[in-house]
Amino acid sequence: VQLQASGGGLVQAGGSLRLSCAASGLTFSNYNVVWFRQAAGKEREFVAAISRNGGWTYYTESVKGRCTISRDNAKNTVYLQMNILKPEDTAVYYCATTYGSTWSPGSMNYWGKGTQVTVSS
Repeated sequence: VQLQASGGGLVQAGGSLRLSCAASGLTFSNYNVVWFRQAAGKEREFVAAISRNGGWTYYTESVKGRCTISRDNAKNTVYLQMNILKPEDTAVYYCATTYGSTWSPGSMNYWGKGTQVTVSS
């Protein structure tokens, strides 16, 4: 199983990025998919989640209205569109899969390597 996160980079505050998480080696549509992030010196935290068929989504309060999670099961890919980025969004972003609907890092089945997002002020 592989989850490959990409799309990170350096952006100015107020800018946008679209992260992608491409999956292989699993039946992608069987899993809910979650984005986490981890800033330097901090614990990994939940960002957003999307159900197997994309029918529901869930966001942490700090990104609501600024981020949109979506998925294309035909492409085995989940996206995180991030707008109006803030310096506090700076972190390594990870995607992960889960059968369940709890969003703790310990509940995930598979993890991808992260992609760095840096927002300058």
